[in-house]
Amino acid sequence: MADEHIVRCDWARRGPLEQRYHDTEWGIPVHDDRKLFKMLLLEGMQAGLSWSTILAKMDTLDAAFDGFDPAVISRYDAVKIENLLHDRGIIRNRAKVNAAVHNAKRYFALCEAHGSLDAFLWRYVGFKPIVNQWEHQSQVPATTPLSDAISKDLKKLGFTFVGSTTIYALMQSVGMVNDHLVSCSLYRRAQALSP
Repeated sequence: MADEHIVRCDWARRGPLEQRYHDTEWGIPVHDDRKLFKMLLLEGMQAGLSWSTILAKMDTLDAAFDGFDPAVISRYDAVKIENLLHDRGIIRNRAKVNAAVHNAKRYFALCEAHGSLDAFLWRYVGFKPIVNQWEHQSQVPATTPLSDAISKDLKKLGFTFVGSTTIYALMQSVGMVNDHLVSCSLYRRAQALSP
């Protein structure tokens, strides 16, 4: 599909980073645990910021956080955390960096209890994406009762930076919900890629 013929969701018209992310990743169902964990951390880091900020720093974040490998992040010590907080290429927020390390440790407890992050998250939607039919960006919610429930359950498991807004953004990004506008060229593609 040639770029000039793509009709995009309103938020994806801001610039080339948003367009590329929207066209190649957003809303496509993800079942890879490493990618799900990465998106969980990135959505937490985005809290209070724009997603554009995360997209602009994506490569640096990926390198700084060792490819978002939970086994590596869970072993970060105080020295590594201090080094991260001096890295201008990432989100230099102590609470968010500490949350990444903390959540990496909690990830293994979650997997022990539920098999995988994939199994844990996707069971909430019956292992099939929720397909919405929004006509206008203003109709798309920031939270839902389902994101409230997932957030609450993750907090019970000890995760931090997993509020309902963060979790709904995660659900959108990893294709648990198809929130492309019905007018968007990618709406039907996201449906077709659903299992």
